[in-house]
Amino acid sequence: MKHMLSFSKSLLLASGIILFASSCSDDDDTRPGTTNSPVFLIIDEESIDNGNPPNNFTETDVNDPIAAIGLRQQLAYFAANIGDTITLYTGDVGDEGWFAMKSVPSAWQSAGPTVNGTDNYIQAGPGLGSGTDPEDLLDNVLNVTPLRATGLKMLTGKTVLALVYDSDVSINYSPLQANLMGENLGLVGFTVVDVTTRTDGSSSSLPRVRVKIENADNLKQETIYFFSNAPVPTSSSEPDDVIVPASVSEPVLLLAP
Repeated sequence: MKHMLSFSKSLLLASGIILFASSCSDDDDTRPGTTNSPVFLIIDEESIDNGNPPNNFTETDVNDPIAAIGLRQQLAYFAANIGDTITLYTGDVGDEGWFAMKSVPSAWQSAGPTVNGTDNYIQAGPGLGSGTDPEDLLDNVLNVTPLRATGLKMLTGKTVLALVYDSDVSINYSPLQANLMGENLGLVGFTVVDVTTRTDGSSSSLPRVRVKIENADNLKQETIYFFSNAPVPTSSSEPDDVIVPASVSEPVLLLAP
């Protein structure tokens, strides 16, 4: 009887090990992020720039005097005010200021210096901000998704690492693609505290977002995620998604490739 009990225990233990191994072998690119996992976004001058309301940043605050293709240092104001809470505007329908990435071109993954295309972009690898042709891989980038009210609301409570551009990010529709060429102001990090409808702008004004500033230098060392289910606009004017909904779906965060 003792031998049978011992065999049963061994079988249960082995089964547990197999189940654990199976659960750990799930494809990494489908593992969801946690609340504190940094979501990678792109932000342009419609949200962060010198003179922009409601913050009226100075040129030095946003690294404007040193703006350059491939600049990846933190914006000065954000680096000096970690832990503070500020409000950012997010542009207008058809001229959005925040964008989610959902994929990267295969050329980004082979560009180096790593095998991860997003990391290569964040590090401004060859063709992604450095090299003999620093913008070679930055045009016609598919699935760069402008965020309107619903998508912004879905990010409430999430931590963001964003690359800020010194000009507009140009978006084409059908298929959705972006021109990511141009000078950068650098990186910012923050956690989205809340998202509210703007009542002090035009009829096309997108929401205001209150954020807590985080250390972008720390965030870029962590595992980066994409906002994979960010709502996709059908055109530059549709949907007219400017009112923050009372409830939204949970964001699906997938490992950035």
